[in-house]
Amino acid sequence: MSPRSEQTNRELRRSSQERILTAALEVFAEQGYENATISQITERAGVSRGLVSYYFATKQDLLRAILGRWLDGLLTMLDDLAPDGPPNDLLATVIDRALLGASTQLGTQRLVLCLMLQPGTRGVYAQVERDRAEAMRAFEDRLRDIFAARGAADPAVEEALLRSLLEGVLFKLAVYEQGYPLDAIRSRLFALYGLGEPAPLPLPADVFAESGRLRAPLG
Repeated sequence: MSPRSEQTNRELRRSSQERILTAALEVFAEQGYENATISQITERAGVSRGLVSYYFATKQDLLRAILGRWLDGLLTMLDDLAPDGPPNDLLATVIDRALLGASTQLGTQRLVLCLMLQPGTRGVYAQVERDRAEAMRAFEDRLRDIFAARGAADPAVEEALLRSLLEGVLFKLAVYEQGYPLDAIRSRLFALYGLGEPAPLPLPADVFAESGRLRAPLG
């Protein structure tokens, strides 16, 4: 039997790390970070304890990797936006990417939110943010530039407000699942910023709920 190629080895390593991180995220969210054990994670991932230790020396390393990967996904969301594009088009793209990303990765979003709200994880998340200070500043500045181009009196306040609105939507979507009227909320956000009627977005069918009363699903 011929030896595996380096590419095959890389793919196997990537697959193993993905299984471990997915299992850790689930266990941390279900058991609480402080109560979760490496043994629970290895059992959920279907790998040996030695393999987990090989990639992640401590439970905190696992937490740091999970939160870092999630934050990196957010911070790179604007990387390919045209620097001199029409500001309204850019703002519409930001809103749509945030909503589409949340709705298509709802399970992960929900688990990360559960994890971030636990008292024992706050310090690690703060360090993850500090480790990405330059990328976070670039992300914030990109949003502020869009609002400045739209003529905002205080682009920094507008950037903070937009992020608060979107993060609130993502939180409600994670809690209320199929009962949250995401498509209608998207139209309202477009109207709020004077972006016109949005073109259809390929949102999952189960997020096109009627605008009614929010209630958490049973079970």
